[in-house]
Amino acid sequence: MAATKTTKTTAKTTKNAKAAAKKKAAPKRSLVVVESPAKAKTIEKYLGRKYMVRASMGHLRDLPKSQFGIDVDHDFEPKYINIRGKGDLIKALKKDAKNAEHVYLASDPDREGEAIAWHLAHILDVPLDSDCRIVFNEITKPAIQEAVKHPRHIDMDQVDAQQARRMLDRIVGYKLSPLLWRKVRKGLSAGRVQSVTVRLICDREKEIMVFKSVEYWTIGVKLRQGKSPMFDAELLTIDGEKITTDKTTTLGDKKAAEKVAKDLAASSFAVDTVKRSERRRRPAPPFTTSSLQQDAARKLGFTSRRTMMLAQQLYEGVDLGKHGATGLITYMRTDSTRISELAQGEAKSYLLENFGKEYVPDKPNIYAAGKKAQDAHEGIRPTNVALTPEAVEKYLDKDQLKLYTLIWQRFMASQMTPAIYDTLTITIGAGRFTLRAAGSTLKFAGFTAVYAGADVTKKEKDVILPDLKEGDALKLEKVLPQQHFTEPPPRYNDASIVKTLEEKDIGRPSTYAPIIDTIQARGYVQRIDKHFQPTELGFIVVDMLEEYFKNIVDVKFTAELENDLDAIADGKMEKNALLKNFYGPFEETIEKADEAIGQVELPVEVSDVPCDLCGRMMVVKQGRYGKFLACPGFPECRNTKPLLKKTGVKCPKCGGEIVERKSRRGRAFYGCENYPKCDYTTWDAPQKETCPECGSFMLRHRYKNGRTLDYCSNDACKTRIDHPINEELAKLKKRLDAKKEREEQEAAEKAAKKTKKTAKKKA
Repeated sequence: MAATKTTKTTAKTTKNAKAAAKKKAAPKRSLVVVESPAKAKTIEKYLGRKYMVRASMGHLRDLPKSQFGIDVDHDFEPKYINIRGKGDLIKALKKDAKNAEHVYLASDPDREGEAIAWHLAHILDVPLDSDCRIVFNEITKPAIQEAVKHPRHIDMDQVDAQQARRMLDRIVGYKLSPLLWRKVRKGLSAGRVQSVTVRLICDREKEIMVFKSVEYWTIGVKLRQGKSPMFDAELLTIDGEKITTDKTTTLGDKKAAEKVAKDLAASSFAVDTVKRSERRRRPAPPFTTSSLQQDAARKLGFTSRRTMMLAQQLYEGVDLGKHGATGLITYMRTDSTRISELAQGEAKSYLLENFGKEYVPDKPNIYAAGKKAQDAHEGIRPTNVALTPEAVEKYLDKDQLKLYTLIWQRFMASQMTPAIYDTLTITIGAGRFTLRAAGSTLKFAGFTAVYAGADVTKKEKDVILPDLKEGDALKLEKVLPQQHFTEPPPRYNDASIVKTLEEKDIGRPSTYAPIIDTIQARGYVQRIDKHFQPTELGFIVVDMLEEYFKNIVDVKFTAELENDLDAIADGKMEKNALLKNFYGPFEETIEKADEAIGQVELPVEVSDVPCDLCGRMMVVKQGRYGKFLACPGFPECRNTKPLLKKTGVKCPKCGGEIVERKSRRGRAFYGCENYPKCDYTTWDAPQKETCPECGSFMLRHRYKNGRTLDYCSNDACKTRIDHPINEELAKLKKRLDAKKEREEQEAAEKAAKKTKKTAKKKA
């Protein structure tokens, strides 16, 4: 028996020795650390067995939440700690790094990604002077393999720029927020960039409040020559004076407009001049982060946050069946419109094969970058133009496909020839009046053959005028005076606030979405009908900051700070110098403001709803997801209720009243007041009007184009009442959109000519 036991022990020892020898003989693999699991999966497929790819899940170290974390007296030394909850992940990464032949840090190719790589190097004991950093603009096999061949040092200038940004935000947040807690209410916070954004929205709301509408009139006519079709012309001048929207003009009121219309009706019309020309419309450049967010908001109705989330998914990789996980677009955080020669060549080959040589320019289109563009990465484009939206449709969800289609079309269009229009402008004389008619026809589609998914073709709809010559007499069919009123500046939406932040140099493209999210979460701003409106709290905080902390909400000062951060990234400024220049004056201002500011009383809106627990009349409060009811007896009574807007329509299930509620994303929906006992809900607004057929209440569905449809809430009844779009409003919007598009195009062409001229001078 002892012999048997000895034999087993010997066999086990031999087995362990073989396993150890095998393990020792196996070559070590290299470790690549990326930020997300989706990206890790895609990259591991491209690198093969010699590499193991792990995800850090974003940041692993940060300043502590419970304390200031910056030693001001010792050169602003930051105190970094491992983020709570990431201990097991850090332990696993350390183990993999210890067993790896090489460690490559492949976080995103921007300043924040550089800082994440720096933190990872500290955690994994990777020497900072080693070639451990790899970057790539797209997640494709050639790009990944090329990046691994050319590792570099961690760029400490970029790391310092990101650290400075983080520390500036910490200084403002941890010094200013407690002041707001003491003076206004607990739970408030102030941010360096967010505060400026709230100020912009408040300033716009104040403009709207003080705006005084001015009446003005325009006069159009319908003319024809002989038996030709009628065409439209618009009054341009009266006695040589151009018509304006000023109330002092001849067309400032109805009486004046009717007099002009009467005089026009008695006039004889003849063609004065006929001008024929050819207009070229150049394609827009590939997307940058900012322009992508703006177009996705305008054309797809996406918030900035949703756009960036979907773009991240397309960048990191989508499972394309037998092709596996594939990155579909290049890095989505960029301020550049530059495109690589390789991508230009791929686009040219695709266009030649699918459209023909007349759609391909002789030389690739080059787009001028903005003056302050860092130009670190290419513009946003598809990684493979052969992966058309139709080819990947079955692998993407609805929103991913919409965004990918927008990116693919925009890039392909940017590499094509201009669209060409034949234009005809006719000036018409009628006594002391001058009128103008303009028409255009598409002569050559150019880039619009690809960019059909955008609203370009709608704006450039053919307007055909009859073949007229100078001196031709025209017959007046109708005079159309139309009343208008000047309108206040529109409230900001996702597209316009992003555009304004970019123009004023506030924040950077990667920060726009978090800024918009934060100001809503703090209760300073609310999104209503896709537009941002400041809350009462937003006005109060901004007014206080404007009085005592002018720099914090000053647009120019914030823009200069951004430029200083760029200078740190370029190695032209020291991080600590910027922090010292900011901190001293800011600390003094905090002390003075604390003494000067008294307790701010927020206005209380009392409702007619009694508290179920104590009987007090509940008050309206502003929370993260909008307004709600709370008991004024807090903290003794902590009762809260949702603030419900009554519709006056009875629930078909239980007879309770249907009320308006808000989803977590701020979208209005309708449900029974007896929820959760009754689960009736609908996205469409209940109407007090009843169905003419069965007597049930009607529901109203709104379409994006302005059309509405009323339908019976009784599923068995098929009553439908269609409300078409207001054609006059639609036409006006169309004209304004077309004008705006022309101005943007002219500005782009002017900039391109200037760049070309500068390049020639340098040559």
